[in-house]
Amino acid sequence: MIIRYIKVKSALSKSNLKELDYSLNPYLGCTYACTYCYAPNFTPNKEASENWGKVIVVKENILEILRREVKVVKKGVVGVSTITDPYQPIEAIKKLTKESLRVLLESSFRVSIQTKSPLILRDLDLLEKYKSKVDVGFTITSLDNYSELEPYAPPPKARIKAIRKISERGIESWIFIGPIIRGYNDYEIEKIIEEISDIKVRVIYDSFHYYKGLKYKEGTSDWWIKIKEKITNLCKKYNLECHEEREDWVYEKKKLFKTF
Repeated sequence: MIIRYIKVKSALSKSNLKELDYSLNPYLGCTYACTYCYAPNFTPNKEASENWGKVIVVKENILEILRREVKVVKKGVVGVSTITDPYQPIEAIKKLTKESLRVLLESSFRVSIQTKSPLILRDLDLLEKYKSKVDVGFTITSLDNYSELEPYAPPPKARIKAIRKISERGIESWIFIGPIIRGYNDYEIEKIIEEISDIKVRVIYDSFHYYKGLKYKEGTSDWWIKIKEKITNLCKKYNLECHEEREDWVYEKKKLFKTF
């Protein structure tokens, strides 16, 4: 793994996702090298984007910049992170995610965290202290085929164990099942939902969307209609709240985080 260091002029970026106001990415590039990942297409550092999984860029002055920005920008919901995993292994050393969260939460921002890493449990006390301003999501793409789809990411059973602990602390928790790829993990949906059915979480799901350089193909509209129907029935069966990603859940999340 090659580690590079850069200085940045800004920490918070305006988000294009409807449920987020800002995104914050302490690192560029991602150790997990998931084979379905779209992030290389949106990573501004060329070395990291062209050598995905092999180069990690550390924004060494991001905390200094963030401390300035939180004093002048409008309060809002910050996604941590959107083009890299905020708790990949480098975070255990650098702690930029942890300290960024502290700055944001102490400054009355809301944070929405998505990760594949149980390392987030290191920061559980901080998240619990500010749990009215936090939601945490874990990605579970596959239980059987994850070594092909996510070759260097933590095992899904470890992720499920971690989100269970987070949920038990009363922190708003969710699991993203996706991307659902036709012929690769679509057959596992019931197994995943059954595995998480005892956890107090929302389930968010989405299909695979093709981006340049990816080897998978998007499923057909008929296939996706059947998958959505299957998920809806399974969520009723296991008494889980389920939403297709960035659809009706967006409204619920904005309603939850509307007051600052």
